Amino acid sequence: MGAVFEGLPADGLVNMSFLDNLENNLNALERLEEKDPDKVRREQERREADRSAALLRAPHVEALKKSAFTSELLTQCRTIGHAQRVLVRFTWIGENLRLDAQSKRMELIPTAQGITAVYSEDGVERERATVDPQSDDAEHLARRWLVV
Repeated sequence: MGAVFEGLPADGLVNMSFLDNLENNLNALERLEEKDPDKVRREQERREADRSAALLRAPHVEALKKSAFTSELLTQCRTIGHAQRVLVRFTWIGENLRLDAQSKRMELIPTAQGITAVYSEDGVERERATVDPQSDDAEHLARRWLVV
């Protein structure tokens, strides 16, 4: 049995040096990518664009998450769904509010221009509409989605 290990270092770390070498090579490649001025500039521009878009959406995100309109919309959807014997489920996905009832879906998406309601059925988008939590009627929106 001793003959199998002849020629190996006493500590038996042959594979470790290969893994260390691989890790060093990967780190060197990452540093090269980080030093590429065009890539760094593009990444900074992308981050800045994402940040400015988030700042433009922020008031609409806040309105969607905290307004009485949203609370009333969820209540109306549950009430109308209950009358139709349909379970209405709602889920927050990041900034978006998704409502599902059987094959119907309404997703409220905050954008820089306001809140967009995307209506779909069986996975196919039917319609898009702008929603204003300050002036729109939650019951009307719920009926438009569930009763149509």
